[in-house]
Amino acid sequence: MGLRRAPRLQLSALCRRAALSTAPAAREQPAAGPRAEPGRGPAETARPPVPAVDFGNTQEAYRSRRSWELVRSLLVLRLCASPALLARHEQLLHLARRLLGQRLFNTLMKMTFYGQFVGGEDQESIRPLIQHNRAFGVGSILDYGVEEDLTPEEAERTEMESCSSALERDGHGVSKREKQFQAHRAFGDRRDGVTSAHTYFYASEAKCDRHMETFLRCIEASGGASEDGFSAIKLTALGRPQFLLQFSVVLTKWRRFFHHVAAEQGKAGLAAVDTKLEVAALQESVVKMGIASRAEIEDWFTAETLGVSGTLDLLDWCSLIDSRTELSRHLVVPNMQTGRLEPLLSRFTEEEERQMTRMLQRMDVLAKKASQAGVRLMVDAEQTYFQPAISRLTLEMQRRFNVERPLIFNTFQCYLRDAYDNVTLDVELARREGWCFGAKLVRGAYMTQERARALEVGYEDPINPTYEATSAVYHRCLDYVLEELKHNARAAVMVASHNEDTVRFTLRRMEELGLHPADRQVYFGQLLGMCDQISFPLGQAGFLVYKYVPYGPVMEVLPYLSRRALENSGVMKGAQRERQLLWQELKRRLCTGSLFHQPA
Repeated sequence: MGLRRAPRLQLSALCRRAALSTAPAAREQPAAGPRAEPGRGPAETARPPVPAVDFGNTQEAYRSRRSWELVRSLLVLRLCASPALLARHEQLLHLARRLLGQRLFNTLMKMTFYGQFVGGEDQESIRPLIQHNRAFGVGSILDYGVEEDLTPEEAERTEMESCSSALERDGHGVSKREKQFQAHRAFGDRRDGVTSAHTYFYASEAKCDRHMETFLRCIEASGGASEDGFSAIKLTALGRPQFLLQFSVVLTKWRRFFHHVAAEQGKAGLAAVDTKLEVAALQESVVKMGIASRAEIEDWFTAETLGVSGTLDLLDWCSLIDSRTELSRHLVVPNMQTGRLEPLLSRFTEEEERQMTRMLQRMDVLAKKASQAGVRLMVDAEQTYFQPAISRLTLEMQRRFNVERPLIFNTFQCYLRDAYDNVTLDVELARREGWCFGAKLVRGAYMTQERARALEVGYEDPINPTYEATSAVYHRCLDYVLEELKHNARAAVMVASHNEDTVRFTLRRMEELGLHPADRQVYFGQLLGMCDQISFPLGQAGFLVYKYVPYGPVMEVLPYLSRRALENSGVMKGAQRERQLLWQELKRRLCTGSLFHQPA
């Protein structure tokens, strides 16, 4: 088996080579200028104000729901708040299946948990739900909820094999990746501690192709469901996670090196987007470290590549490992602990290089299908040890496909300490390069797992210390993006939150900034079966709001339902507003003789 050292990290070129078409269509670089779209000139002042939304009006909030559906919601949400039931929910489900038989068990699930959180068994059966919600102003993001039913031992074994290189598995090489970016057996089952995200384990290239086909069907269905549809994908479903780990190491070390040099120049503590290095001092540092000669370094830092300011920021720095420069062959950085220079890239076998290329090809196929179907594609965030690579690969897709409008949306997890830096850097890069910024803001789905892993493995906890700190970061990131939307009509954001305060904050800032639902720049997202008192009032007021609608056969979505029950225990316990509103509406219908209300 021949080994090849990956000579460069040229993600732009790699993504272009991975495209199935021989040459991508040429594109212009329009400036991300002021809000100058048709209808936003003098006529803008004639538009109606931002609609008011009353989240306490139960009659309007549940106008789309029959009374028995309200009863089901009350029952399910109450059960989800019971620690005793949740602690034994898997055993109880197994017992119910044995006592009732498969057919009656399926019926019971459809009347309760499955009916609350899952749209149906297939794309045909979920059509009535999609059409019903759409009639009340709520769109759908289809999500195939089926997961492979692996035992913890099987998941652990699969993860350890797929996250290591051939050399490491054969025992001929030792991983030089930092501890954070190595697979650890204690956390091999990535489902542990994760409540609201699907988990994919690499089995084979054929399995990745099947995942891609599933995503393609979701894109097709989303395109047929609405004129402004969304679909979500996960990159761990499309290839070996080993490559995401290796790319994440490269990007993290390169960024850390920048901040190390910034500290040497007395610029520690600044926001990433505001940190600028003096190029002359940087050249001296690089020469002293032995990374390259002075003549080579002067070729990197030219007016053509970096402008004439004499300074270099993090975006300039990251561009130096792109295909436009020759620095990538010098991809070594000093180890801050040993002081030795270390290569950023590991060795790949020819088969591993082919697998990496196929992962990028699958991404390209999905992006092209989304473009053809008029569907926005959201790339979900994942664990921090995968996320730098996921974000960078998503950025490469944004450069290619976010030309006329934001088609590809990157996801930012605001429970991360560096979330604000990540958001501001991507906004600034989109401004410079002239493509359309698209983002989904979430709090994050991996907090418990990330904290436990950092403590066990021995690296800094990447998560904000408290829920309040995460909320503050979320609002700060959101405010920054909304300010960008005010000046840039070609940018967009999905506010994915079940927190009523966050939604109210968004509405208030939209009104202050003059952002109107008709601009189609601000979207809201909630999960099916949760927070209808937020989703439907927003939709009926004219805001763009979507429900994540998972679907799949009953038995195959049980892992998803288990996590949804666990998530509700955290969201609903101690915060009973939704249940109170449901009771309030049921009592109102009983007192007014409208218990047999039919949505219309």
